[in-house]
Amino acid sequence: MNASALMPLRARLGLDRLERLPASVARPAYDPRAIDIGIVHLGPGAFHRAHQAVYVDDLLADDPRWGICAVSLRSADLRDALVEQDNLYTVAVLDERVAWRVIGALREVLVAAEDPARVIARLAAPATRLVTSTITEKGYCLDGSGALDLGHADIVHDLARPDAPISAIGMLVAGLRRRRDDGIAPFTTICCDNLTDNGRKLGAAVVAFAERLDPALARWIADAAAFPRTMVDSIVPATDDGVRARVAGALGVEDRWPVQREAFAQWVIEDRFCNDAPDWARIGVTLTDDVAGYESAKLRLLNGAHSTLAYMGLAAGHASVAEAMADANLAAFVRTLMQEDIRPAVRVPRGFDIDAYIDAVLARFRNPAMRHALAQIAWDGSQKLPFRLLGTLRDALAARRPVERLCRPLAAWMHFVCSTARGDRRITDPLAERLLVIGDACTGDAGADVARFLAIESIFGDDLPREPRVVTALVDAYAGSAVD
Repeated sequence: MNASALMPLRARLGLDRLERLPASVARPAYDPRAIDIGIVHLGPGAFHRAHQAVYVDDLLADDPRWGICAVSLRSADLRDALVEQDNLYTVAVLDERVAWRVIGALREVLVAAEDPARVIARLAAPATRLVTSTITEKGYCLDGSGALDLGHADIVHDLARPDAPISAIGMLVAGLRRRRDDGIAPFTTICCDNLTDNGRKLGAAVVAFAERLDPALARWIADAAAFPRTMVDSIVPATDDGVRARVAGALGVEDRWPVQREAFAQWVIEDRFCNDAPDWARIGVTLTDDVAGYESAKLRLLNGAHSTLAYMGLAAGHASVAEAMADANLAAFVRTLMQEDIRPAVRVPRGFDIDAYIDAVLARFRNPAMRHALAQIAWDGSQKLPFRLLGTLRDALAARRPVERLCRPLAAWMHFVCSTARGDRRITDPLAERLLVIGDACTGDAGADVARFLAIESIFGDDLPREPRVVTALVDAYAGSAVD
């Protein structure tokens, strides 16, 4: 059921309705019509709109240069939902205290698949000094080693048609090439996805693509552009009709695409820019030369635990994170995994209290005010697991620490694929076709089934399938129960 079916008679959120919203609803402390666009964001999904756009919204009252042009790579759904409400939308903060806030930072929504030339023009505009992205791990067209996959269909297309790109990498290079040709300084590009060493990998992918088109352009990008590393954190479940109804009740008007999040939010950026930048510190962004420590804590402890809850929780019959955390056995397993198996492999910044961080993560998972579906977290496992759990597993092997617990969520993921294939359901994953073939072929013979999964080199590499400790632990976990 869509939102309009739920609320057929309610007026729509828009600039003309802002002053009539209830006093309990926070709204932009500036006139959205008076701000300029200084940021282009690729992939304006729920996370961006609940996280980076909120930080920018805090900035605009004092510095109106940083409005956002949101670029959807393929889908027009967001553009069509927000265009009739002047690109305004609501953030519902669902925590111990519930809060509502209307965001005005998105001033334009473009659809690259419809008009790539307009996107390139916006990227090349002198006023654009920052480009940010949340396109998920798979959106960067990287291979198993983290380098640009030159055989990826989108990259092949963009190298053949560089003026009509369909990939984020192709768009970035097209925008940078136009700026180089026009004598304009490059923009700073900030990857906000959960990739280890995300800035370096994105920068290397952009340079590798440019090298195929124009070696001089590649050298200019390598010398003049900046791709700082970053870490972002806030739990943002997908929007559903329940959230839409709650927002409409609080605002008294319909918002076709609000977002929900917890109160906690964190944004850490490497202090390395090639162009003008906002006053990050004023809006609560941490600038540092040690993003890796924050990144390691978040990717391995929070995201690793999240994926563990997703696959083991689904296997135990749970549907949401809070529900899974109410399972005493599963909650105890996750805490032990974080403390004994993941913590030793995490390098944190000086002064970082890792015990307090683990306690805070577990408390956030228990938040009963939000329903974060385990099925959503389970998406794209082939892309997430190498960063969230397999790096920790390799570190444990190198240090000769136990690997048995770390293999339990991996085995649960294998069961998740098999049960999805048997149920004739769709897997949301770039490797969906291959995974469904593997799931259909699995018979319940633990040794044979695990071997089928370990043969996926883009996930497990060529090293883990040759590690007897890993193979044995995975087979035992696959054959055993989900949680002791």
